[in-house]
Amino acid sequence: MDSFLNQLSVLVLLLLVTPSALAQTKVGFYSTSCPKAETIVSDTVKKHVKANTAVAPGLLRMIFHDCFKTATPNLLLRGYDVIEDAKTQLEAACPGVVSCSDILALAGRDSTVAVGGLTYKVPTGRRDGRVSLASDTANLPSFRDSVDVQKKKFSDVGLSAQDLVTLVGGHTIGTVACQFVSYRLYNFTSSGGPDPTIDSTFLSTLQSLCPQGGDGNKRIALDYGSGNNFDNSFFKNVQNNRGILESDQSLWQDSTTQNYVKRYIGIRGLAGLTLNVEFAKAMIKMTNIGVKTGTDGEIRKVCSKIN
Repeated sequence: MDSFLNQLSVLVLLLLVTPSALAQTKVGFYSTSCPKAETIVSDTVKKHVKANTAVAPGLLRMIFHDCFKTATPNLLLRGYDVIEDAKTQLEAACPGVVSCSDILALAGRDSTVAVGGLTYKVPTGRRDGRVSLASDTANLPSFRDSVDVQKKKFSDVGLSAQDLVTLVGGHTIGTVACQFVSYRLYNFTSSGGPDPTIDSTFLSTLQSLCPQGGDGNKRIALDYGSGNNFDNSFFKNVQNNRGILESDQSLWQDSTTQNYVKRYIGIRGLAGLTLNVEFAKAMIKMTNIGVKTGTDGEIRKVCSKIN
């Protein structure tokens, strides 16, 4: 499932928050050691997204998983081949210099640009971990998490409620398999009926997209009506009870997260928020969770395995 809240079978090790991490990375870290690094990553992302737009949300999901856990990149997430492609080119240009962690952080930025988002400067200088474990997957956010559980999981890694709403707003692009949605449409909490939070006029649309007993692997847009554009329509859908995932719609059920949703929509009387601007800030914050710098970790030669 191409969303922030899935693919729980990832090789992982719990990340600890390092408050000083942001100060240890910097914009332009490779300006001397590998001056074409960011261009190589950007060009690689553009090439892959042009061939398959589904790559863009896949790269964002990879960052989300990598930042909540440290591990070999999740091969199940769409976009993994982009990272390896960029890594191969960078090893040819600057052997042993650019980390897979930095490639992923840069690719996440470039993926949003490729679908209409604004560019932003990414601090680099991360190093890759030396350990990967298939454990502690419970800390990854789940598509069935309540808003309180989501806030707790984000808080545990140093992210705020605003960061939560902002980063979940990344669901403005990408798709999800019907198997992660159907339970809301037909027998929610064993009630025999649909999730009552779903807009009644939208329910039939979802049921036609994901018919009862149908193909659970069929994919539908996470942001109905605007699944390929990086914009604020996701939040409008949440406001109108048209969030596709239970966890997404729950943002409207909590006063704190609802307020941030309203600010992204531009409700009169509230200080507005711009997704492109705040998403960049939240991504930089998230990609500096538990980061290794200096002599910690290693620079992997191949991103799928430790040296």
